[in-house]
Amino acid sequence: MIRAKLLLTLLFGTLGVAACFTSGPEQFSIRESREPAASLFRQNCAICHGPEGEGRMLDDGTLVPSLRRGEFKRITEQEIYEQIAEGGNGMLPFRNQLTEREMRLLSDLVRNKLRQ
Repeated sequence: MIRAKLLLTLLFGTLGVAACFTSGPEQFSIRESREPAASLFRQNCAICHGPEGEGRMLDDGTLVPSLRRGEFKRITEQEIYEQIAEGGNGMLPFRNQLTEREMRLLSDLVRNKLRQ
């Protein structure tokens, strides 16, 4: 009986310690992804938003927002699509550079992969 209690205590103690070192879900990596949307992001978006969509300061002092957190995290996939297509707030429009499918792939990437 005492041996069983000791064994259970050790088991739960080990699990508790292991839980302290376990992080949440792994963050999606644009750099490592082979998805077409990630390739599109690297080619068209990373120059301003950074290689992982974290945002950055441009040489002219413009602060480009993170696509992973902050107020922009709450917008819908359709709003993301419209931002990509129409531009605005300092962003150039991509409707004449990307196909409908490419803009939809990027919208999905931003909404469903970068904002987990």
